[in-house]
Amino acid sequence: MTNPEIHTTNVTIPNGDLQIAAYLAQPAASGEFPAVIVIQEIFGVNSHIRDVTERIAKEGYVAIAPAIYQRQAPGFETGYTPEAIKIGKEYKEQTTASQLLSDIQAAIDYLKTLPSVKQQGFGCIGFCFGGHVAYLAATLPGIKATASFYGAGIATDTPAEPPRSIAQPTLKALSTPFLALKTPAFPQNKLTKLPQNWKNTVFLT
Repeated sequence: MTNPEIHTTNVTIPNGDLQIAAYLAQPAASGEFPAVIVIQEIFGVNSHIRDVTERIAKEGYVAIAPAIYQRQAPGFETGYTPEAIKIGKEYKEQTTASQLLSDIQAAIDYLKTLPSVKQQGFGCIGFCFGGHVAYLAATLPGIKATASFYGAGIATDTPAEPPRSIAQPTLKALSTPFLALKTPAFPQNKLTKLPQNWKNTVFLT
């Protein structure tokens, strides 16, 4: 089995006065590649998210994972202990949908400056709270496809701003949610409220 060579680096994404730390991985081969934005869980851009970013790059994409807690806790990354979960949730509660979307748009704008990136549209993938953010990112015109893995809270709220994310009428991208049926992240009694453009829902058991 081949193991394609990739290049990885830490970069900074400008967003006005905010400088967003990000992890970038891309094929070592020359050429232009489609790009994917990887959205962290509540645990920051930790070793798991960096590994996901690298795996996507090995599939032939430019992948970037911005730190969506840059405003709340620059440099934050942690493991999966009960204390880590508590802290990660506290930072999550301090985010707002408008700021998160602004940061994703800044990541798109940054990717557009890279000669290795195709300009025809961008993908977005997120996990848990990041899956919720990836769903919101589907409202951005530059995002053409999203994959939301067990997007926590989509059915019940949106980060600090009404209406609930699931009520978003302006999704512009093809959104594929992967919902875990045996987790409180997406209550089963909310499944009937899935938007019509979630035609490719995958249920994980």
